[in-house]
Amino acid sequence: MEIENDLKRAIVKHALVNAFRHEGKADVGAVLGKVLGENPELKQRVKELMSQIRSMVQEVNSLSIGKQTKKLQDEFPDAYAELFEKKEEIKTFPPLPDAEHGKVVTRFPPEPNGFPHIGHAKALFINYEYAKMYSGKFILRFDDTNPAAEKLEYYDAFSKGLEWLGIKPDTVKKTSDDMEIFYDYAKKLIKAGYLYVCQCDPETVKQNRGLAKECGHRNIPAEDALQRWERMFSEFEEGDAIVRFKGDMVAANTVMRDPTMFRIVDAEHPLKGTKYRVWPTYDFVAPIEDSKDGVTHALRAKEYELRDDLYYRMLEAAKLRKPKLVEFSRLSLRGTPVSKRKIKPLVEQGLVDGWSDPRLPTLLGLRRRGILPEAIKEFVTSLGVSKSESEPTWDLLEAVNRKLVDPIAKRYFFVPDPVPLEVVDAPALQLKLKLHPDKNLGERNVATGKEFLISAKDVEALKEGDTVRLMELFNIKISRKNGEVTGKFAGMEVTASSKKIQWVTKDSMPFTVKIPGPLYIDEVYNKDSLQIVKGLAESACKSLPIGEIIQFIRFGFCRVDAPQVCILAHK
Repeated sequence: MEIENDLKRAIVKHALVNAFRHEGKADVGAVLGKVLGENPELKQRVKELMSQIRSMVQEVNSLSIGKQTKKLQDEFPDAYAELFEKKEEIKTFPPLPDAEHGKVVTRFPPEPNGFPHIGHAKALFINYEYAKMYSGKFILRFDDTNPAAEKLEYYDAFSKGLEWLGIKPDTVKKTSDDMEIFYDYAKKLIKAGYLYVCQCDPETVKQNRGLAKECGHRNIPAEDALQRWERMFSEFEEGDAIVRFKGDMVAANTVMRDPTMFRIVDAEHPLKGTKYRVWPTYDFVAPIEDSKDGVTHALRAKEYELRDDLYYRMLEAAKLRKPKLVEFSRLSLRGTPVSKRKIKPLVEQGLVDGWSDPRLPTLLGLRRRGILPEAIKEFVTSLGVSKSESEPTWDLLEAVNRKLVDPIAKRYFFVPDPVPLEVVDAPALQLKLKLHPDKNLGERNVATGKEFLISAKDVEALKEGDTVRLMELFNIKISRKNGEVTGKFAGMEVTASSKKIQWVTKDSMPFTVKIPGPLYIDEVYNKDSLQIVKGLAESACKSLPIGEIIQFIRFGFCRVDAPQVCILAHK
């Protein structure tokens, strides 16, 4: 079956749209359904059509996500725009169980032991948007009960991160402010037989949990357990004793095998100093804080799902109200470490330029790279609140950011690896070039003569007798002699078929572009993850303010990082 060009274009369009929605992999059946919906007369020839569609879908799926997105944007701009309009509808989250309008309370409880990253942003926006969706309340609660890992700068980093993302909590609190409340509940639960003080060494505790073997301290009288509890505040050293919950030592879910609720930590707390040394764990404070703070729906990553049983058992023991637990999949980015556990060693070993390195998915790194907070919100909320695991690539985040920065980024000329080019008979011109092709963002003045600089890559592609166009200027005819390339003025007329060459003049300025790439390839650290490109930018770039996002034409969108230095956000 030979199909006409219009139908071929329709198939490619639907394949690209479907691939964009499904992480680069278009589905043959979905594309067929779209084509038949628009062309019902083809139903009689579906077998022949299926063969053609399968071939074209395979071709689309063989492209990288970045190339798919660019092809969709360039060749089908209306479909690309419509796709984002529809994504606004997709962003509406499904209803929360047993939620009442005006009464929903959500929370985000980060531990201040590192800088916030895009995984935090997903949890943040899910909790924040649900609170807004129900005209409810959103709480930022610092889960700061591990003084050995926490620092004052991390509290500030989260507060500033939320501000940058446009998130305004209704309440900000610190778990460490409720230590006396936790102690009261600990004593009550020890008296009631739900908690006990274990003096086994850490290795024995670990072995017994693995063997489903009860601890010898598990059944000591409550009075003895309370005495040992008091000794934890003065007499015992770190590791001498812990408080454990009486769960089920033979449970298949090992979380329930008498988990730790309190331990001794003698490190100085960034806010409380040395006032406390017996500190509760997340498993103890999370259910109590959620219940007492009025949280109706505790939305958290799927990794906590195995702790749900413990969460509710704790609330039953403490006789507290039970919030609803709702889990969603954790966010991963292909080739990128998205957790403090993986990022911290990179920072400590000097493999990245601190927590703000543009290769990192930290909010500091994303901001430095030129990713807008609105793009982060649109990206993470588009992933939804399902539990299904996925590993989207940077391409998807970049596509969202590109849509947002394209209308606001001023355009400038930049030539990497510049090579001189003389143009014979070139007229001297005084130009006013627009800073944006469609928006009124102003103009810059450019004076040209006979001397230009173009990229070495463009020079290599030029052949004797080629007629090419210096962008927004004029046409030149190429001459190659003894390995040297020159041009000759060939008129001002614009022709659609002319190849366009980027250029700068001799008064241009040195400029460096840092290009971040994946930190890991097949789980191995990529030593070439940051490329440095040196070139020349037009003189108008001299006064660019730090932080401005621009587009170097035919190169990419960049954020100015320092004088004469920028970071490539994406193509």
